[in-house]
Amino acid sequence: MSTNPRVPSALAGEPADFRTVMAHSPAVIGAFFELYAEFWQRGIVAQEIKEMTRIRNARITDCGY
Repeated sequence: MSTNPRVPSALAGEPADFRTVMAHSPAVIGAFFELYAEFWQRGIVAQEIKEMTRIRNARITDCGY
């Protein structure tokens, strides 16, 4: 898995990263953040379990963030 986007930035003069690449489609990024909030901020699973899951996933995938 790479942390280097394959799509250029939608914002002139800005480097390609998640935020600037997703700016190509504001509707998609809005829906993504709504889904992300549902997964990580709401629901019945304890916040501590969610954070442990996030950390484990980052280690397994060698996440650069």
